[in-house]
Amino acid sequence: MNLLLAEVAQATQRLADAGVPSPRFDAEELAAFVHGVKRGELHNVKDADFDARYWEAVARREAREPLQHITGRAFFRYLELQVGPGVFVPRPETESVVGWAIDAVRAMDVVEPLIVDLCTGSGAIALALAQEVPRSRVHAVELSEDALAWTRKNVEGSRVTLHEGDALTSLPELDGQVDLVVSNPPYIPLTEWEYVAPEARDHDPEMALFSGEDGLDFIRGLERTAHRLLRPGGLVVVEHADTQGGQVPWIFNEEAGWVDAADHPDLNNRPRFATARKAMP
Repeated sequence: MNLLLAEVAQATQRLADAGVPSPRFDAEELAAFVHGVKRGELHNVKDADFDARYWEAVARREAREPLQHITGRAFFRYLELQVGPGVFVPRPETESVVGWAIDAVRAMDVVEPLIVDLCTGSGAIALALAQEVPRSRVHAVELSEDALAWTRKNVEGSRVTLHEGDALTSLPELDGQVDLVVSNPPYIPLTEWEYVAPEARDHDPEMALFSGEDGLDFIRGLERTAHRLLRPGGLVVVEHADTQGGQVPWIFNEEAGWVDAADHPDLNNRPRFATARKAMP
């Protein structure tokens, strides 16, 4: 075992003791980042090339600073995104939301599907859809100036059209034309603040996390916005907390002009996102 791998083993234990959920992965990812190699190449780093700045990075992670803030990057499906303070760090569970959305759009008989991503944050969802549905026209909406600084970097050179504004009142010029509305909105109840992981609670922007006493305030507004934007037969896909399974589909009910409202599980088989179709006239 070379010096770096021995240090990674020590770092793994330190991160585990600090309550970091994935200590081995994070210790290896930090080592790869500091030494400019891939995780699978750590054994190739010579002892003489060990960089003591590794322990600075480990100490930051030990204090529960997000891994992605330390490395400045987040991986999402086939994307590598720039992230940092002020923007929500995309989570692996959202990949299943996007996977469903991509399959649904591909199944539509539409040559150039029109897609809107509300509360785009880093741009992860919008960019994944633009990349994996090549003829799609993707619009992304974000309100936070701090988040937009990161979004602009990520969407530069892509086919995503970025809009600064309130997701609930945005894009009136697209009313009744959109094929798919997708969102990972704020959905954590204010009463759950103390139970939120410190990586999110202390570092993700509050406006991206919390939404009223039951966590559903924003999604209620989003229902009306999606109905306004979508064409008849268009689809909405909304991420929610795994404890809100069954509640969100009720918001997209028949009286409000929806059909086929349903919940879907994430990779851990927990209810993670709801979908619905705008009713035909």
